[in-house]
Amino acid sequence: MQTPSDRHAYPSHWEADVVLRDGGTARIRPITAEDADRLVSFYEQVSDESKYYRFFAPYPRLSAKDVHRFTHHDQVDRVGLAATVGGEFIATVRFDRIDERGMSASAPADEAEVAFLVQDAHQGRGVASTLLEHIAAVARERGIRRFAAEVLPANTKMIKVFTDAGYQQKRSFEDGVVRLEFDLEPTDRSLAVQRAREQRAEARSVQRLLTPGSVAVIGVGRTPGGVGRSVLRNLRDAGFTGRLYAVNTAFEEGTEVDGVPAYRSVLDIDEPVELAVVTVPAERVPQAVADCGERGVLGLVVISAGYAESGAEGRERQRGLVRQARSYGMRILGPNAFGVINTSPEVRLNASLAPHPPERGRIGLFTQSGAIGIALLSGLHRRGAGLATFVGSGNRADVSGNDVLQYWYEDPDTDVALMYLESIGNPRKFTRLARRAATAKPLVVVQGARHSGIAPTGHAVQVTRLPHATVSALLRQAGVIRVDTVTEMVDAGLLLAGQPLPSGPRVAILGNSESLGLLTYDACVADGLRPLPPRDLTTGATPADFRAALAEALSDESCDAVIVTAIPWVGEDGATGSPEGEELATALRAATVGCPAKPVAVVHVELGGLAEALAAATRTRPGAAVSALGGEGCAHPFRPAERLPTAEAPVAEQYRIPAYPAAERAVRALAEAVKYAQWRREAAEPGRVHEYDDIDESGAAGRIAELLAKDEDPRGATLAPADAHELLGRYGIVVREALPAPDPDAAVAAARTLGYPVALKTTAPHLRHRADLGGVRLDLADEEQLRRAYRELTDAFGSPAELRPVVQGMVPRGVDTVVRAVIDPAAGAVLSFGLAGAASELLGDTAHRLIPVTDRDAGSLVRSIRTAPLLFGWRGSAPVDTPALEELLQRVSRLVDDHPEVVAVSLEPVVVAQRGLSVLGASVRLAPPPVRSDLGPRTLPGY
Repeated sequence: MQTPSDRHAYPSHWEADVVLRDGGTARIRPITAEDADRLVSFYEQVSDESKYYRFFAPYPRLSAKDVHRFTHHDQVDRVGLAATVGGEFIATVRFDRIDERGMSASAPADEAEVAFLVQDAHQGRGVASTLLEHIAAVARERGIRRFAAEVLPANTKMIKVFTDAGYQQKRSFEDGVVRLEFDLEPTDRSLAVQRAREQRAEARSVQRLLTPGSVAVIGVGRTPGGVGRSVLRNLRDAGFTGRLYAVNTAFEEGTEVDGVPAYRSVLDIDEPVELAVVTVPAERVPQAVADCGERGVLGLVVISAGYAESGAEGRERQRGLVRQARSYGMRILGPNAFGVINTSPEVRLNASLAPHPPERGRIGLFTQSGAIGIALLSGLHRRGAGLATFVGSGNRADVSGNDVLQYWYEDPDTDVALMYLESIGNPRKFTRLARRAATAKPLVVVQGARHSGIAPTGHAVQVTRLPHATVSALLRQAGVIRVDTVTEMVDAGLLLAGQPLPSGPRVAILGNSESLGLLTYDACVADGLRPLPPRDLTTGATPADFRAALAEALSDESCDAVIVTAIPWVGEDGATGSPEGEELATALRAATVGCPAKPVAVVHVELGGLAEALAAATRTRPGAAVSALGGEGCAHPFRPAERLPTAEAPVAEQYRIPAYPAAERAVRALAEAVKYAQWRREAAEPGRVHEYDDIDESGAAGRIAELLAKDEDPRGATLAPADAHELLGRYGIVVREALPAPDPDAAVAAARTLGYPVALKTTAPHLRHRADLGGVRLDLADEEQLRRAYRELTDAFGSPAELRPVVQGMVPRGVDTVVRAVIDPAAGAVLSFGLAGAASELLGDTAHRLIPVTDRDAGSLVRSIRTAPLLFGWRGSAPVDTPALEELLQRVSRLVDDHPEVVAVSLEPVVVAQRGLSVLGASVRLAPPPVRSDLGPRTLPGY
């Protein structure tokens, strides 16, 4: 391991694995004295031109003094980082703290000179940009606020690295040198640049796995059977368009397996190998990975089992696998993976355990479970749905759902994304990526293991402390279509992939069964839709009758979607019949011609062949019309309208009408589409975070620093009431004063101070906020009533020392509510709202939003609880001041967002009256701020 530095212990927290622009990986770490030979070797591989750009003069080799200077750092005023692949340097960066004259300095000087050197073979991979992010983070940690760099004008690549970073900068030119100075404080632009680079790099790393030009299957048996032989057969039978190789140490030179060239090792293959599928036993995987790394393989799919899913020893084996692969610049899908599928005709890749690849389609599917993957592939196949890509990640030790989301976001072949997740390794990042993806295409998620509170075996991830209901609410806020079962996921996916988004919740129902129509009507009401009265075509309706009725419904401006119900119909002679499903499918298909831009779903009972016929139905892309979300043309609102016809579909586009065997399933899928379409419309105008003139942000920061300095517990502490009220007051949140009443006389004195009428309340933990237990006495008008109430409380519940009674002035009557904020280490800062009282707690009727909340978020938060009607004049009661409530929510959000040391806030109760509101109780917890990985430089999860 590296030796300690001159002044500080080796800063291991600066080590990081990163994804570069081309999808490969590198490791960034501090340079130490042990790196002298590596540095010399690295410098020898740099071109003379690059050396000239670095030192402004010919500099063919490093002197011993240079090597010592560039490998010995104090990790405070002089820091050097290296990017490595395979243990060797590919780039370096260093900074030296300087004073205002440009001379070497120590703190408190806050400026440093920075310089880079990138090996020519690795230029253009985004190495320098990534190193800049990391060296800037290190500099900020060491108290440096500004970088200066001197660059030759001809070194345009390095100038671009600095100018494209997004920092506030100043440029000057003197003595033939460009001098750049820039502040290191992250800006909105620098964060946007960083996230855009992250998206491109991570998407490219997944693209490497899904679009290889050549594949080697390592572990192919000599006889039929076995995992390796099955994967090889699946690749061959799918018609993989690239080069295919079989690898097994037992093969003889020049042999073939099932017509595929066979080799003893990937090192023996003369041509480049882009993807390796590893199926050998776990104990032989390290050698296979080492061979792949030496051969320059770009990515690995590790199907081999025996890792974290098998216990502690397997977890350590899994860590070693990831570290080994990343050291060679490779990313891993797996281990214990099901594999990957890409149905693109340019690739036709089935590097998975699925013997029958799905048909070509426009759905992307990700699953962390092999068994669920099999079920989903089978279910989609039965329903006639095709896939664009499939990723079965297994233990998701490296490539995760976040990476696949990055790929799908810009993939023109994916219109709908389906994800089965058993764990979310980085919920904060997932919600950010999901929100961005959902603005372009629907994302349907099922979360397994959601009630266990632990990560599934094999998933080395941080587990959130938030309840599942809270996580679901946050995902929905991000635009995710959250469903409970894989069946619901397929149902929703089929509708979203084959139909336009609805422009509203109004649903027309038509069919040949009055009873089935009424069931559909009831299901619509239960799912929050607005159904029109069902139209009964009678049991004698023919396909022509269905066609006419559907065309009429689609042309009706009073509906936004249509559900068709169909049962076997009765002929003129009274006999029941069930003509070929193709006949009815043809009629329904014909009715949709004319570009209605409304979704259609079919509920069928015992109509053989109808679902299959509808799945195969096509209609020609119609001419100009307005889609559900605006814009011309009849392309789906979530599809690029400019996408040109392909060779497979030169004129017609596959628009499948989904069919469901039960009304509830069709309605639930449609309801999810309605909610998603509404979210899309609202996301186009996301609202704003208000700036309030009376907020004292700097004063609050100073007070927080003082309070934390006084607290000796590194985990933080809950503030005393007076301190909490003072801090909240700096954000315009006024808490009504409550005076302690340890005895009746003290209670009377408190009431005189506050003024009658007053309330007498217990603050004991078991009675606090439980008015239903009798621990609160209200509207006490005079001393006599107060003393009597005091006596009743102590007689009923115990001594004053146990009850901790307080006296508080009465406030205007209203609705009691609760506002809370908490920072979850995995999900981030969350704001919660609900009505006070046991009923709401028992029902779990609490709404949640990620902080910071906008004005639109605050409004939707108030309205999203089931008991919200109580705030808006339910049953003749007076509406309360919800604008004041929304302002309070935004102020709490600002406090937590501005000061990450505020890890928990609870306002309870908050009485919302007809005019204004009153905060009657408050608590605040402070702690050292948790690490915000989403604001730091780009890194892969550590192993």
